[in-house]
Amino acid sequence: MEDIELRKALETLFFITDHPLPPERAAQLCEIKDLERVKDAIAALKDHLDQNGSALQLMQIAGGWQMATRPENSLWVRKLYHNKMTVRLSQAAIETLCIIAYRQPMTRAEVESVRGVEVIGPLDTLSERKLITVVGRRETVGRPILYGTTGEFLRQFGLNSLDDLPKLENIPVDTAARPLVPEPEPAQPALFAEASAAVSVGESRAPEAVSAEAPSEPAAEDITPPAEEPRDNN
Repeated sequence: MEDIELRKALETLFFITDHPLPPERAAQLCEIKDLERVKDAIAALKDHLDQNGSALQLMQIAGGWQMATRPENSLWVRKLYHNKMTVRLSQAAIETLCIIAYRQPMTRAEVESVRGVEVIGPLDTLSERKLITVVGRRETVGRPILYGTTGEFLRQFGLNSLDDLPKLENIPVDTAARPLVPEPEPAQPALFAEASAAVSVGESRAPEAVSAEAPSEPAAEDITPPAEEPRDNN
């Protein structure tokens, strides 16, 4: 397969897939044994879209690649779908997700010690949305369940890995290495406060983004605030 044909094949695959496609899978589908050649073709395709001002971009998300609309064109996507692609999370759920994302793996009791309130409802909501999952059990008395984020979390928030999370100096990452003590709720990074995920172009051409109400700041123009609810509800 010539390079130009390979690039066209990759563009087609990344456009039509509804989940990020790893280079290894793309190479398999294109029947190319040279993985480095495929990776070079992916980089060339990304540069081509960027340099030619395409409305679409190639994003590395959750360990794979996928075509997505550019943020500056989100208005047209919203008009087409009338915000049907938006999944709203309560403030309690967003705060719980933020804590787990930065300090995972965590037990329910550890999350509650940080938030200062129970998180049964938010944990259920996040699990139903497949943003968190059970990743094991803490080797302590009772062996409590440990929660961590999922690949779907990375996809929803447009992250390739957890290393792409905004850095927060006041939130320790390794909770297993030292006792967890109560502390003030961490300030939500922009990633969670705005909760603006890249709009991927897959099966539906616009899978859902995640949004949350931010009481202390005006809501972003593309987020419809949910009805007011108690802090601890999901």
